[in-house]
Amino acid sequence: MSRADAVRYAAEYFDSGAFLAELSRRVAYRTESQDPERLPELRAYLDEELVPAVARLGCTARIVDNPVAGRGPLLVARRHEDDRLPTVLTYGHADVVLGEERRWRAGLHPWRVVVEQDRWYGRGTADNKGQHTINLAALEQVLRARNGRLGFNLAVLVETGEEAGSPGLRQVCADLRDELAADLLVASDGPRLAAERPTLFLGSRGSVLFTLRLRLRDGAHHSGNWGGLLRNPATVLASALASLVDAHGRILVPGLRPPSIPDNVRRALAELSVGGGPDDPVIDEDWGEPGLSPAERLVGWNTLEVLSLAAGNPDTPINAIPGAAHAHCQLRYVVGTDVTELGRVLREHLDARGFPTVEVAVGRSMPATRTDPDNRWVRWAVESVARTTGAAPALLPNLGGTIPNDAFADELGLPTIWLPHSYPACAQHAPDEHLLGSVARQSLRIMAGLFWDLGEVGPVRR
Repeated sequence: MSRADAVRYAAEYFDSGAFLAELSRRVAYRTESQDPERLPELRAYLDEELVPAVARLGCTARIVDNPVAGRGPLLVARRHEDDRLPTVLTYGHADVVLGEERRWRAGLHPWRVVVEQDRWYGRGTADNKGQHTINLAALEQVLRARNGRLGFNLAVLVETGEEAGSPGLRQVCADLRDELAADLLVASDGPRLAAERPTLFLGSRGSVLFTLRLRLRDGAHHSGNWGGLLRNPATVLASALASLVDAHGRILVPGLRPPSIPDNVRRALAELSVGGGPDDPVIDEDWGEPGLSPAERLVGWNTLEVLSLAAGNPDTPINAIPGAAHAHCQLRYVVGTDVTELGRVLREHLDARGFPTVEVAVGRSMPATRTDPDNRWVRWAVESVARTTGAAPALLPNLGGTIPNDAFADELGLPTIWLPHSYPACAQHAPDEHLLGSVARQSLRIMAGLFWDLGEVGPVRR
């Protein structure tokens, strides 16, 4: 049989209703990793759904307990055909965010797939059950077309805590480095650049949270009796924030800015447009770093966001000067930005600008990663997708958001290639989450072609 057969089998799997049935069964599992009472459901999903799925691929599988107490387990599986062949590691996550049943539109339900024309609603349809179901099914179609062979070795890792920050994932990768050894990672998560544009991304921006807090006194004091005499912490904190990022979103602190955008990243972004979809917000052209295109601002640069800002009682203000104020902030950053000394950088900046009483607390962070766009595996993947679809895919050097890619890029030392099967307006993490059936069908064909092509690479030199 041929590549065309593998791609055709993948389309037939979708058209027969088998993909919908499999996805519906998996969405019914309430795998909310943010709810500690769902630990049995997380394990059941791996045991009852994914262990049989990888067994059909000829893998030996086992469930690995999370090294972080109270967190969900991981599935590790492997199929070995020949030491000389390349090995691909594929990854997915079985957990979802909280269902929030009462916030879904009438007629929809987070734990049931409801199909309305091209939209397939349900929690996890887009993030990430639909995406890893596509990849595992595509592998199965390649096995069928190649008479029981893949033509490469396969490792599978599925976690159950990505929506809770992937606790334990990096430690498991370190502990099982030999078992998870591979030549590259091929995985799927996040959205395409646009629904109609197949996309590859090679890493993600990093993310670090920090809080600025100013407490000047206990309680509030009447603004008529004390206004003009008492320093207002909200006013001071707003001024401190304005010294970090200006009114146009430009980062003002040198230590929070990347050194530059590499030339090959600029080239990859040159022909990409961002937004413009029917459900996308309108981009503010004058926001962010001046002189950069929207794609460069989203993918190639850092952003500092104020996630929340509060003083007093925001919903029912009273005529009083508040005693305290705080702001929760986030720095999204690209490779090349050193955030290891973020607390010190912020402290020195605020002190130098007259804000010594503003407290700085740095929270959770995830590293930035990016495979070189000129890597040979990247060129191979781009050519494979173009061969299936007839057009060059969008190539993002990294995702604008953040995923736990550092576990694979840094801990396992792998080039990482992500092929997302969702789209920007999928309501990921929100009520009415959905997958587009048309994108799922095309993605099944793309992945079947990609995995077939991987089997044609032949022996590799390590």
